[in-house]
Amino acid sequence: MALSFTLLATDGQARRGRLTTPHGPVETPIFMPVGTAATVKGLTPAQLLDLDAHLILANTYHLALRPGSELIADLGGLHRFMHWSRPILTDSGGYQVFSLAEKRDISDAGVRFRSHIDGRPLELTPERAIAIQEQLGADIIMCLDECPSSVDAEPAIQEAMRRTLQWAERCRAAQRRSDQALFGIVQGGLNPAWRIACAEALIKLDFPGYALGGFSVGEPTAQMLAVLDEAAAALPTDKPRYLMGVGTPADLIEGVARGIDLFDCVLPTRNGRNAQAFTASGTVKLRNAGHRTDPSPLDPECGCYTCQHFSRAYLHHLFSAGEMLGPTLVSLHNIAFYLGLMGQLRHAIEAGRFDAVRAEWLTKLGGADRGTADHNKGGWHPDAAAP
Repeated sequence: MALSFTLLATDGQARRGRLTTPHGPVETPIFMPVGTAATVKGLTPAQLLDLDAHLILANTYHLALRPGSELIADLGGLHRFMHWSRPILTDSGGYQVFSLAEKRDISDAGVRFRSHIDGRPLELTPERAIAIQEQLGADIIMCLDECPSSVDAEPAIQEAMRRTLQWAERCRAAQRRSDQALFGIVQGGLNPAWRIACAEALIKLDFPGYALGGFSVGEPTAQMLAVLDEAAAALPTDKPRYLMGVGTPADLIEGVARGIDLFDCVLPTRNGRNAQAFTASGTVKLRNAGHRTDPSPLDPECGCYTCQHFSRAYLHHLFSAGEMLGPTLVSLHNIAFYLGLMGQLRHAIEAGRFDAVRAEWLTKLGGADRGTADHNKGGWHPDAAAP
């Protein structure tokens, strides 16, 4: 089998599980560092292994444009190409339907993009999205879906859900490789009934895992969590659940509380490149002048390489001087922080202490909202390349 999922423990709705893939096990709940263009920005694969990253994410749209999935296949597949021995998940390009709305045309047949690099066309049909991901060779691959904006009118959200279901059937039929697990994606905006209906239709197709897409696209956090309560509960208990592109540390904690197993988000590396560090006491903005003479570590509760060896004063200096080591060190810390948080949540579920640990963390984080988290999975932005 391409993938198996074992549920090891539960505490309320929170789940502790294990995914088994062709490239090794993944302990859940887990956070996936985002490696959009076959690299987690600023970090080497060896550094990610040292941080014990179990699973990373790459992007179908970006890799199809550059360097091309055919080239990656010719060079031995994505694992060999990027020298990563552990599992990989590739998203399908569905998020770019939302993030690159001004650069695409969509119909039931598929999506036709105008490259954000040079304007050349890239056509993604459900069949082509599967073929590209099969060339890349990831362990977990995603159906092509239409990700609507949270502010779209109801008819547009219903149309996106209808198209997502139609495309899911075509993706299922197009899959040829038996060593990859194909996940279906639930859409439906902020309407719980639509989410449940979409989930029920996808469950009939018997995917090995299910994702919840179309969250963290501009809606208030409280509204997202209210819908997530019902959407997650509609998914099978014996298969992995993936919340796409969400979010801050508080988002991850609340997602685990609702039974989510897999998360991805660009915030750790994007914020790291912009001198913002996640810590147990909230976000630290290292460009602030108050850090110029501060000898303390970035986060005294963290044992990562950055926190063990460098002061806030040194990190402030690196960003002030425009030195590339600054983004690397803070990105490394941020990934370590996210992975460490997920490890604590796994242990808490095993010990039956999840509610207590959840409350402790949310108090420490100050009930942090999403802040700069309207970011999602790594789509193109005018002021930043893919994360």
